[in-house]
Amino acid sequence: MKTLKYNTIVHEYSDLSELNEMDIRLVNKAKEAAEKSYSPYSGFKVGASVLLDNEEIICGNNQENSAYPSGLCAERVAIFYANANFPDNHILAMAIVAKGNNKFTPEPVYPCGSCRQVMYETELRFKTPIKLILAGDKKIHLLDNASQLLPHGFDKHLLNKGDL
Repeated sequence: MKTLKYNTIVHEYSDLSELNEMDIRLVNKAKEAAEKSYSPYSGFKVGASVLLDNEEIICGNNQENSAYPSGLCAERVAIFYANANFPDNHILAMAIVAKGNNKFTPEPVYPCGSCRQVMYETELRFKTPIKLILAGDKKIHLLDNASQLLPHGFDKHLLNKGDL
């Protein structure tokens, strides 16, 4: 038997002012996006902003639906919009924030499994890490790449029917 161990490196900050100017801008754009969230069922607003290599900033927010599985997370809204409208530009960074009870969460909120998978494949597709900025009001977590959140992501190589 072999035991494998995986580490995730998270840089923690206590204040937004500790980040660089672009990261602060991304967090503020994500906050603006969260305010526009369509979340009448959960009341939990999530905003995401992505920085592309052409310096475009794309924002997304969660979109709920009364048929719950039909909604979509803020992270995927932003990534899919970026990929649909800028298919040749890769994502350099992504900021994610959440708001519940009319205030931003004190702790960072991490993406769900589906969003982690999309981030993982986006990194593979463009062969570029996506820096994640997960911002709460009292703590900010920064990860150097999104794939740290999904060490065994599903990728196209597993689709080779000859290997199944």
